[in-house]
Amino acid sequence: MVNQVTLIGRLGADPEVRRLESGVAVARLRMATNESYKDKNGEWQDITEWHTVILWRGAAERAENQLKKGNLIYVQGKLTTRKWQDKDGNDRYNTEVSGNIFRLLERKEQQGGGNYFPTEEPPNVNTKTETTETATPVVEDNSDAIADDLPF
Repeated sequence: MVNQVTLIGRLGADPEVRRLESGVAVARLRMATNESYKDKNGEWQDITEWHTVILWRGAAERAENQLKKGNLIYVQGKLTTRKWQDKDGNDRYNTEVSGNIFRLLERKEQQGGGNYFPTEEPPNVNTKTETTETATPVVEDNSDAIADDLPF
C-alpha cells in the first residue's frame, strides 16, 4: 500500500511555527495548487485547491527561516487524518499532508513572482535513508559458463 502526496504550489501565508513543551518545532503551511481546464463554452477555468501541510522538527525550523507567503514550493509527504471534538462534542476530522521534505523552487531574486515553473533541478524524491558505509558490489565469476555461450 502507498500513501504518498507530492504537491507543487504557492504558500498562502507565512508558515505558522510553534514549539511543543519538549521543544520540538511544528510548522503549519497553507498551500494552494492550481488546475486549469476548458469549460463546455471553450473558456479557461481555474480551480484552486488549498492544502494544510504539517512539518516537524528540522523541516519546521527550515520552513520558519526560508519560507514566506507567495513562495513556490515542492512538498512530499503523506495524508493523515486527525479526529477531534468541537465545543458541542461533535466529532470533527481534519485531513492534512504530513510533510517529509520540502524545497523552495525559486531563487531569492524570483520569490513571490508569477513564475509557476521550478528554477532548480527537481528534488530527489528517493525516500531511502542514506548511509555513510560504502557497499562492496558482489560479482559472481561466471566466466566458464559464459565462455561456452559466446558467439565468436
